[in-house]
Amino acid sequence: MPGEKSYSAASSGASKEPISSAKRGKPRGMDPCMGVPNLIIGAGISGIYAASLLAKKGQPFVVLEARERIGGRILCPDFEGYSPDLGPSWYWPEINPRINGLIQELGLAGHPQYDAGRGRFQLRDGRVATTGGYPMEPESWRLSGGMISLVEGLRQAVPPEAILLNHPVCEIERKTDHCLVSVGVLGQEPWRRFRASRVFLALPPRLAAASILFTPELSHELTQAMLKTNTWMAGHAKFFALYGQAPWRQAGLSGQAFSERGPLSEIHDGSSQTGQPFGLTGFVGVPASQRKDRQTVIQAILAQLRLLYGDQAGEPNAVFYQDWAQERFTATEHDQSAAHAHPEYQPPAGKSHIWDGRVVFMGSETAGQFGGYIEGALASAQRAVSEAG
Repeated sequence: MPGEKSYSAASSGASKEPISSAKRGKPRGMDPCMGVPNLIIGAGISGIYAASLLAKKGQPFVVLEARERIGGRILCPDFEGYSPDLGPSWYWPEINPRINGLIQELGLAGHPQYDAGRGRFQLRDGRVATTGGYPMEPESWRLSGGMISLVEGLRQAVPPEAILLNHPVCEIERKTDHCLVSVGVLGQEPWRRFRASRVFLALPPRLAAASILFTPELSHELTQAMLKTNTWMAGHAKFFALYGQAPWRQAGLSGQAFSERGPLSEIHDGSSQTGQPFGLTGFVGVPASQRKDRQTVIQAILAQLRLLYGDQAGEPNAVFYQDWAQERFTATEHDQSAAHAHPEYQPPAGKSHIWDGRVVFMGSETAGQFGGYIEGALASAQRAVSEAG
């Protein structure tokens, strides 16, 4: 459409250049089998937070990240200085002490989710009704600068050379006094290896079980527990549209809507706190198997926004679309159906670590409280670093 700018996950600042052998893990002049006391696998929020905690303790570490960027499921592409959240968007000051503490420590700021005005509801047959508002309890807040500002703030405490991007781990082998961690593609010669006294597994248990070979193999009970642990957001897709004006607000609407028809099942106002750009953001309710064609999904969403909020809503300045089910470093074949209810999370099979503590489980899906949320990811990192001594 005229003036539309369409962005994928690559718009977050990740390099679009082919990954060279050096970027894949064969940097010149470096030990092909580096020894390190602490090795963190995954540079999402839990991995980066664990790295910052180890840095404060003065403990050496290396972080291995499979992607070309840090943040994991936190993804905030830049648009003219605004950072729309394509992953987690909210935190709850009343019940999230760890996030609150970090925001204050890092000098960041948040603001309440905009919800002033009436809501919209779309029936299965396509009819649209105007309803009362949908106030959130407890009150939801957004982080100014997007959730990526939390990750970037934590990274300031981590030496740049300690984070190695484009380093997908394919095997972890237990040795007498260390773990041998291989980077590369399983079944091929490793790009690089690390001898680690302790490994922090900062990625979803299901993804770890499906993508990493453990030698000796893990027990059947533990493997099944890992595979059965739903990776939060892995089956979801998220959409964000940005505008120069907010026609829904002018019409007395909050921007909140729920739909039985879709393609967006839930919509919220995602505007900048200071005004432009204004935004609408939502979760795609169409199953992953039916959203293979990105442009078809985007056009269907814009038609839905036009129906809910008027013609101007169908003509955004920019759109962003992220299908997490298509992300191989997030989702597995078991994640193609999004969870309809929030799972109850805990360490897999009740184990926070294996191999006499040499491999430590962490990540949001291993948290006993607030599992799946950023608060849970932070709690898991605190627990893992504390257990490591």
